[in-house]
Amino acid sequence: MIISIYALKNGMIRVVQQSLLGSILSNMLLVLGCAFFAGGLAHPNRDQVFNKASAVVNSGLLLMAVLGLMFPAVLHFTHSEAHYGKSEVSLSRFSSCIMLVAYASYLFFQLKSQRSLYSPIGEEEESTEDEEDEKEIAQGEAISWLFVLTIWISILSGYLVDAIQGASESLNMPLAFISVILLPIVGNAAEHASAIMFAMKNKLDITLGVAIGSSTQISMFVIPFCVVIGWMMGEEMDLNFQLFETATLFITVLVVAFMLQEGTSNYFKGFMLILCYLIVAASFFVHVDPKSSDNK
Repeated sequence: MIISIYALKNGMIRVVQQSLLGSILSNMLLVLGCAFFAGGLAHPNRDQVFNKASAVVNSGLLLMAVLGLMFPAVLHFTHSEAHYGKSEVSLSRFSSCIMLVAYASYLFFQLKSQRSLYSPIGEEEESTEDEEDEKEIAQGEAISWLFVLTIWISILSGYLVDAIQGASESLNMPLAFISVILLPIVGNAAEHASAIMFAMKNKLDITLGVAIGSSTQISMFVIPFCVVIGWMMGEEMDLNFQLFETATLFITVLVVAFMLQEGTSNYFKGFMLILCYLIVAASFFVHVDPKSSDNK
């Protein structure tokens, strides 16, 4: 979100769109795939089990996000706008507000209304083990470190955004590949490591919270929030992610939804997700981002 807001201030709307899309793809395919693969190797004799209800709800929200991203793109490329160049922006802003309402409702549903539905499987059995774990850091220290690191990341984000175009030219790589593949891999390194660690400890619900939960948060909160922030800044940030990116996200959500529908995981499912991510990465390496008519 910090990188996105800084890029919006500089009018780099396509970088914002592609980096957020890349974070979703990275979390759903690479992070979740590596976690399933490592967890399956750590527990080779049985499938690991996670809360199916939570996975189904997150899959539904991701499909809703695809719905919000698809119609502005279809509206633009079918040339069926009532007011060319303005209708897709208006639709994006309206859809973003609806998505923010949906995400707020999801938080209330998850944390208040149906809290017991999202209890991790085996929580009672592991309660005694969790009680024995000592706190490594106090709450005040955690908040202080979070505040300091947020400021530091804000400073680094400026240098990162300014260096993207030069890196694309010097490395002879498409800007889309850097924004969608390389940036999210670096940015999600901590999430990647934690998801694998929890999967190897057979805590798949936490792994899904890290991978799928983050994807849901980005698609249903961060992307609509950036549209609203761009609206306030006077930037025409919209949900038109171009057909190639939108189709990639749609297929990815479908693949992951099918992988999660049984409520179990193993190393083979993880391996398949990793291979899917390699295909996606190769696709963006040969993909040339089209120059849109509004100079986004």
